[in-house]
Amino acid sequence: MEFNPGNHIVQLCMQGMEMEEKDKPEEASSLFLQAWNEATNDFEKFIAAYYVARHQKTASEKLKWLETALQLALAINNDLVSGAFPNLYLNISKCYEELNDPDNAKRNYELSISSAGKLSDKGPFYHGTRADLQVGDLLIPGNRSNYQPEIIMNHIYFTANANGAGLAAALAKGEGKERVYIVEPTGAFENDPNVTDKKFPGNPTRSYRTQAPLKIVGETTDWTKLTPEQIQQWREKLANNKGAIIN
Repeated sequence: MEFNPGNHIVQLCMQGMEMEEKDKPEEASSLFLQAWNEATNDFEKFIAAYYVARHQKTASEKLKWLETALQLALAINNDLVSGAFPNLYLNISKCYEELNDPDNAKRNYELSISSAGKLSDKGPFYHGTRADLQVGDLLIPGNRSNYQPEIIMNHIYFTANANGAGLAAALAKGEGKERVYIVEPTGAFENDPNVTDKKFPGNPTRSYRTQAPLKIVGETTDWTKLTPEQIQQWREKLANNKGAIIN
């Protein structure tokens, strides 16, 4: 199972988020409920339940949907959902606080703390670029951002999603061939805070960053290339993104 931005349920949730940004909560809530009703597997239901939860009017109803999302995430129990646990437990804790249940609030708050920073992803990992590199080469931080070139990046970024690396390659600066390298982190790494819990719960794109070098161990061609039209759409979307990079 891999996160796919073209998935029907993901698309419905993205439409719902657009309605939220336009301050149209009723339309957003309707789209999230539609996503829940049309979801066909646990991962789709997990995403939909997470968004349905935040449109509930009472703490008890919000808690019901958050616990539904949590149970689905626990059933999935893989790297697609593991990054969502800290925020899920924290929001559940806040609901219990509103419901004057300090014991359950404390228990879930402690679960939020204990689940934070626990990365179990074993890869394989990928890095997308237009640079012509060789097996054994090291990728290091200190390059300019592909998205905001005035920023010198303090980390090097990678993902366990080959198509995500392919997108990064397509958007990379330069005229070279789009390449997706198989890489190994040489030190500790963390969830990419620029995507984790920003749009979708947790880190479903399995995107990470490190200050240690990444070692190139191979190259893959097994990823879906975007059309020129799709690349242009992504460039326009990034150009309109006013958010600051967490560096």
